[in-house]
Parts: sequence; structure tokens; C-alpha cells
Amino acid sequence: MAPSATRPMNVEEKKVIFASSLGTVFEWYDFYLYGALAAIIARQFFSGLDEGSAFIFALLAFAAGFIVRPFGALVFGRLGDMIGRKYTFLVTILIMGLSTFIVGVLPNYATIGVAAPIMLIALRMLQGLALGGEYGGAATYVAEHSPQGKRGAYTAWIQTTATLGLFLSLMVILGIRTLLGEAAFADWGWRLPFLASILLLAVSVYVRLSMNESPAFTKMKTEGKTSKAPISDAFGQWKNLKVVILALVGLTAGQAVVWYSGQFYALFFLTQTLKVDDATANVLVAVALIIGTPFFLVFGAWSDKIGRKPIIMAGCLLAMVSYFPVFKALTQAANPDLAAAQAANQVVVHADPAECSFQFNPTGTVKFTSSCDVAKQALAGASVSYDTQAVEPGRLASITIGQTVIPSYQAAGLPKDMARAKSEEFKQTLSTALRAAGYPARADMNKLSKWKVTLILTYLVLLVTMVYGPIAAMLVEMFPTRIRYTSMSLPYHIGNGWFGGLLPTMAFAIVAQTGNMYSGLWYPVLIAGMSFVIGMVFIRETKDVDIFVNE
Repeated sequence: MAPSATRPMNVEEKKVIFASSLGTVFEWYDFYLYGALAAIIARQFFSGLDEGSAFIFALLAFAAGFIVRPFGALVFGRLGDMIGRKYTFLVTILIMGLSTFIVGVLPNYATIGVAAPIMLIALRMLQGLALGGEYGGAATYVAEHSPQGKRGAYTAWIQTTATLGLFLSLMVILGIRTLLGEAAFADWGWRLPFLASILLLAVSVYVRLSMNESPAFTKMKTEGKTSKAPISDAFGQWKNLKVVILALVGLTAGQAVVWYSGQFYALFFLTQTLKVDDATANVLVAVALIIGTPFFLVFGAWSDKIGRKPIIMAGCLLAMVSYFPVFKALTQAANPDLAAAQAANQVVVHADPAECSFQFNPTGTVKFTSSCDVAKQALAGASVSYDTQAVEPGRLASITIGQTVIPSYQAAGLPKDMARAKSEEFKQTLSTALRAAGYPARADMNKLSKWKVTLILTYLVLLVTMVYGPIAAMLVEMFPTRIRYTSMSLPYHIGNGWFGGLLPTMAFAIVAQTGNMYSGLWYPVLIAGMSFVIGMVFIRETKDVDIFVNE
């Protein structure tokens, strides 16, 4: 039977909820190590590509783990609905922990060539499958132990685990990086956080073995009401499939892009676009996480009083209207020299549109040889935001920096040695002109306003807590017990795995194509807007639903 709403959770209930949350923290730690080390991963495993393409390809490998998450949701959701929540947990944590450990011993590109990135992507996919089965089980398990009227407050603890896992990964990376020094960490020390996951795996398995099965599942199993075909029951009937689709487009898609924008994309933007050094960026993000994380619990508990929907929708709306000014303010605070240079000396590429290709080269096989492509690739490599103006057909492209004009050149047909020399000469000329116009090679740490950056990052994290804090309770309440694990897992992992997980890759690809460093924000703004409209119109409030009714 459901825990009473009039009494506090007993010791056993607190123990199993703590165990579930702790194991999930460790699992998110494993998953997010890769994201936090994306720049180093790019150099280690994709060194056969140019720097820009290597980083985007590393993000694609990061995204591979997200792409397979819905399939993990189907596989492990089915097991969780048929045999129970507890034992499914053990399988997912073992797959995640062992995959992460193997990344720590995996030879890099320089050692075994193309086999290295292939093996890395395979391990990322195993991690994604495991995580696809993890979250739905953890959220369901905690909700089914929670008193009626307090599900938002109790499931909010699960919602903190992703951020705490990210925080733990950043702290471990920072500690090892500080201890070893930057050179040693970039060479081999980056492996240590992955290797340390074997210790976390041991703790997680021990903790999860002490857990009891969910009372709702136990009651349902005793009554012989478990589903024999959770996947067909969940998605083969329109009345359930309709709710799954609405949960995806009206809730989890918007929640996901706000989550990844506020934490991962903000970190990538600081390090890759604004050129803040990795250690400083990690510390600033970690401080914002410390300040913001308690608000998962605040908004989760608040959703028990005023409802889940108003809080989630408000978070999507605020993200939609504030992202562009907030990220521009982040540029002013983190790299004021860059902001000043952009205002004083705008960079423009003047080129024949027919000469300009899509500036994305994930395989390293495309050669950018036209004068337009040469100019754009050089600016992208220097992380310079630029506009493009069309000129008459056949005219050689050029770059204007303020009043300075730098002619580009055609690289097609040049001998290899001459092409390399011409490229170096062009990049040096461009670099000199950029420095003269005030464009910095790196962010000046003496001019970076740490309190302003922290304030901005904290605001972004607060939006994350608004959309994420109440959503576990809401998803659990949308589906009956017999298909709950399967039904809620799929929209959550499509939303977070595809819409959210692909955000860094999509955003940086958009930036590479347009040349505007803020244009990648259109992706989360439009997705959050979609969820706001659909959620407001079609999704009903769920906070008073009795989840022990197995309809």
C-alpha cells in the first residue's frame, strides 16, 4: 500500500531512497566524465582531424551515448516492469561502471589509429544503454516509496543526482589536474578519473544489494497484475502512446535543452568560444552548481503545493526569452576584451555564396579549398564570430576586420608544401590583424569578473532546477504501475538523449555554419518554446494522481 501522507518516511524507506539516489550520482559521474573532458578526448582520440572538426567529432561521440539511451529505456524498462526495479538497477550500474573503467585504459589514436575512436564510441553507446535503463527505474522506485502529496519533494532528490554527478566529475578532474599539472593531466592524467570509477562501482553495487523492492511493484506482483508485454502495452495502445508523445514534446524535450544549455553548453561556451582556461571554467561552473543544486529540492517540494506544470512551463518560458541576452552578458563578464573587439571592429567575410561550403568536417576527408572556405575555416579556428556579405560571382573572398582588409586565396591545385606554407602565412596575417583589432587569443583572467560569471551561471542552473526538479514526479504520475518504468523512460530518454544530448553538437555546427557565436542558441530557444506551447495547451496537472492505482 502507499506510504501514508501523514507520517514521515521510516528508516527503511529513507535507506532505499538514499541508496537509489547515491547509485544514480555515481552513474551520472561516469557518464559526464566524458563531457567534462571533451577537449582532451578530441586531442587523444580524434587527432587525425583538424582541431575544429576533432572537437565537433568528440561531441558526436559524446552524443552517441545519448542517441542509444531510448533503446536502453526499452530494454531495461521492459525488464523493470516484468521482474522488478531492484535487479534491473544492478545490471545498469555494472554496465556503466565497467564501460567507464575501460575508457581509462583505452589506447589513443596515436597508438592504435582509427580503432581507438571506434572503440571509444562503442563504450559510449554501452554507457548510454545503461543510463537509458537507470533513470526511469530510479525515479519510479523513489516515487513508489513516497507519501501521497510529497512525491515532488522526494523524487527531487533523484533530480539532484545528475547535477551532483556532474559536480563530482568536475571536482575529481580539478583535483587531479591541480595535483599533476596541466601537461601531465593532458598526456595521461585524464585517465585517472575514469579508472577511479571502479571504486565507485564497488560502492554502488554494495549499496544497491541492500535495497528492497518497490512496494507498488511488490503489491502488483502479489496480485498477479504485472504486464507480460510492457512495450506493446505502453506503445501499442493509442491511449498510452498519446500520453508518451505529449510527455516528450510538451515536457522532456524542453526540459532537456534547458538542462544541457544551463550546464554543459555553458561550460563549452566558456572554454571553446570565450577561451576561458579549463580549470577556471570548471571551478566557476562547480560554484554555480553548489549554489543552485538545493533548488531542485525547493522546486520539487513547491510542485507538491502549486503543481508540477506551472514550474516546468515557467522554466521553459524564461529560457526562451532570456538565453540570448544572458549569453551575451556572459561574454561581457568572462572575456570583456572579446566583447569590446566585436563592438569596435566587426569581422565580415565578403565572398561569392557559390564558393562557400558547409563548415563541418566530421570525417576529416573534406578539403576546404575555395577562398570563402579558407577564410571561414581560419576564423572558426580562431573562434571569431563573423558576418557574411555576398559579392559578385568570381570575386576572391576577403576578410574585413574594422577597416583592415585581408584577401583570401584559392587553395585548390596548390602543391602540398606550398598549400601548407600559404595556409600558415594567411593564418599569421589574420592573427596579427585580429590582435591589432583587440581580439584576444585567450580570455584575460585578470579581467574576468568571477562574481558576474558565477551569477550568470547560477541563473542558468536555476532554470535547470525549475524544469528538472518536478519532472520525475510528473512523469511517474502520468502512467500506470504495470507499464510505468517503460512508459516514462522512453519519452524521458528521447527528450534528454536526442533533443538534449545533441544540443552541444547541433549548436556548434550551427555556429560553424553561420559564423555567429550566439546562433547555436536558436536550437534550445525553439525547442523550449515548442514544449512551452504544447505543454500549456495539452498537458494536464498530475500532482494529485494516485500512483498506486494500476489502470
